[in-house]
Amino acid sequence: MLAVLHLATRSCALSDLPGIPSLIERAGLMDVPKANVAVLDGTAHAPGQPWKHGKAMVRTLWGELAWQLGKADGYALVAEADASGTSPGKDLLRQLLERYAPCVVLMDELVAYIRQFPEGTALSGGTFESNISFVQALTEAAKLVPTAVLLASLPESVSQQSNTNVQVGGARGLAALLALESVFGRVQALWKPVATEEAFEIVRRRLFEPLKDQKARDTVCRAFADAYEAEGAKLPSETHESRYFERLCNAYPIHPEVFDRLYEDWTTIDGFQRTRGVLKLMAKVISRLWKDNNQDLMIMPGSLPLADGDVRNELTYLLPPGWDPVIERDIDGDRAETTELEAREPRLGQANAARRVGRTLFLGTAPSSVATKPGIRGLDRGRVLLGCLQPGQTSAVYLDGLSRLADRLHYLNSSGDKAADSTRFWFDTRANLRREMEDRKRRFDDNTDVRKRIEEVTKKLFANVSMFEGVHVFTAHADVPDDSALRLVILPLEASYAKDSSRLAEDHVQTFLRSHGGQPRHRANRLVFVAADQAVLGRLRDVTRTALAWASIVDDVESNRLNIDKAQHTQAKKEAAAAAEVVPRAARECFKWLLCPAQDDPTATKATVEAFSFNTSSGTAAGELERVCKENELVIDAWSPIHLRSKLKELYWKADRGHVDAQLFWDDSLKYLYLPRLRSHDVLAAAIRAGASSRDFFGVAYGFADGKYEGFQFGKGGASLSDSVLLIAPEVAAQYENSLPAPEWAGGIGSTPAAGIAAGGPDKRGGATDLFPPSSGSSASARAKSFRGSVEVPATLAKSRLNTIAEEVIALLTSDPKAAVRITLEIDAGFPDGASDAIRRGVSENAANLGFNAKDWE
Repeated sequence: MLAVLHLATRSCALSDLPGIPSLIERAGLMDVPKANVAVLDGTAHAPGQPWKHGKAMVRTLWGELAWQLGKADGYALVAEADASGTSPGKDLLRQLLERYAPCVVLMDELVAYIRQFPEGTALSGGTFESNISFVQALTEAAKLVPTAVLLASLPESVSQQSNTNVQVGGARGLAALLALESVFGRVQALWKPVATEEAFEIVRRRLFEPLKDQKARDTVCRAFADAYEAEGAKLPSETHESRYFERLCNAYPIHPEVFDRLYEDWTTIDGFQRTRGVLKLMAKVISRLWKDNNQDLMIMPGSLPLADGDVRNELTYLLPPGWDPVIERDIDGDRAETTELEAREPRLGQANAARRVGRTLFLGTAPSSVATKPGIRGLDRGRVLLGCLQPGQTSAVYLDGLSRLADRLHYLNSSGDKAADSTRFWFDTRANLRREMEDRKRRFDDNTDVRKRIEEVTKKLFANVSMFEGVHVFTAHADVPDDSALRLVILPLEASYAKDSSRLAEDHVQTFLRSHGGQPRHRANRLVFVAADQAVLGRLRDVTRTALAWASIVDDVESNRLNIDKAQHTQAKKEAAAAAEVVPRAARECFKWLLCPAQDDPTATKATVEAFSFNTSSGTAAGELERVCKENELVIDAWSPIHLRSKLKELYWKADRGHVDAQLFWDDSLKYLYLPRLRSHDVLAAAIRAGASSRDFFGVAYGFADGKYEGFQFGKGGASLSDSVLLIAPEVAAQYENSLPAPEWAGGIGSTPAAGIAAGGPDKRGGATDLFPPSSGSSASARAKSFRGSVEVPATLAKSRLNTIAEEVIALLTSDPKAAVRITLEIDAGFPDGASDAIRRGVSENAANLGFNAKDWE
């Protein structure tokens, strides 16, 4: 209407009016004449208060129309009707229009004027009915005058059942609107409300000076189009069409997404005017951005300065109460969560990513809070990106910001998994369950609830550690057994570790090494420790409290102690599941320090604590723990006999004692931190077996008495670790071997070798002695069919001698798969003073358990 007014009353050539020449050409016209114009503004005058034009006192709309078209002469035509408040007829109005043609009549805010007439009451401006009749007569008259044009604007149609519509002004306004729609509907040429594409031009012309540098505009818009193309499917599909570049150019310097959200979403709110509302809002937005020297390439949804009071009020005055705290706490402002997040995360702060995401979500979702019809609510990730992303930026920073906000904000809701592309996000004035969760987090105590949950998770984390026979999580030193088993101790949370603050953890380790409850600990070398990282411990506690809070919400809902809607219940279950999955990952990142006690010097009075960090991003915690132990030889699961010989030579073999009890070495390795930490008894046994097969490491025997080694072997192999096996220094073993007499065979299979040879010793030539040389008269064809042997074994050496007999004789006999070997063990024990009851009872029970055929006492 404003454009028509300027066109009809122009004081310049048509060619000087922007946009008009092209319209004239499209219409096929050579020129458009000037015209008399009458503007009837329903808000300019009151229906019951006459107003003056010169000497004339005007009372009605038709009096105003006549005066504007023809001054006093025009008014004279309708003076009687104006004075009586009755509508002039169609013929009189036709005469008026023809006299002052060409003419244009512009009517605005008719509803606002006519609704003021009380029902059944006449005012100076007429009545409700007379004014409706006037409009009807005017439309009919204008139809009959070819050189007269009537333009009127009405609010967009509303439901007839609504009597509280804000824009039309209640029941009287609705009645006026319906009556006027009926009148104009008979003769109207409908001009639809301003569309989004038209809004581009209207807003730009009203709020900006004419564009002078189109090349700069095209460069900016091309940069946006190229950025959208580079992001691919992350953005809405229409951004990849060539037409979108044209939309960018037409809307410049405002992004098309701003207009789309305003005209598709905000115009659904009663009272939001498609043209005036948008113009008023954008004027305040542009003013604030100009004052702030905003450097965005275009005005985008993420650019809206919601922290500005004027802008915020313009957007919220038609929304339900409660949006101001939503904006101040979650979206924009000095105290908003988005601002705090950007301050803590420089990567987000550099692009204002959190605030831009929040503003975009507000613009696109706030109108849905007053939606009267059900529909899909919220923006998807692609639409959020479209409202934020500028050329030269990556989508990752905004997607990260969206994910962070979904975890933190109290009024931001989502339709599902925040990481899924199909998930939609929206703001609402109702706090989401996150606020309830945050309140509940404070209920859980670090030293009880949180500690217990972390303990459960940590037990599962290290449950599959095969290297250790026991894993003790947050266990007191009194409850960690002092035995030969290799044990992993997870230190309590208060004993966390940091490179620059290790005292707490190290003190706990020293306490474990010294004490076993109220007693001293004897086997300190069987303990390895894991400690939490001080820097990550706070996050572990926080995510644990979060998991506990969500779990309690779900439990209360299912127990009918908390009433929420179905969507929130679904959200609570998803959040609880997601939070529960985070705790093990956080525990993995937290328990990353392996603390191993060590003592390089046997004479040192205090152990040191060495720290090794895990790789928390690969493999499992158990696998990573075992890798660190093996690579750094903190726990040895395969030991070379050369290392065993080295330790024996360093600490045990002396000039006056050339052998050591293997069991003593094993026992010492359990106690002393300067000895290697063997995984198990079997590791030492394997090293002894491997070393016994060579003459380079040590000799073995099963006893030593009167200067003789019982069961002596050197370089023969087959030795096993027992309680009495002796490890002999190689030079001592060689010297002893050379001192043994040469074997003297009496000939024949049943001959008994000398004592040293019977134990498997070598002959003087250094070779292994053959216990069964062929007799002088035997032939290869005459083979022995049986063997019978008996030997007396001293009771004090029974264990070692029987072991030797089993290895050196019985093993050879059973090496023939066809041999039938039968072994009978006879025991004859005499007690001059009689056997005690304890001996009799013990021997009888053990003999019965071992299957003795005869077990008689006399």
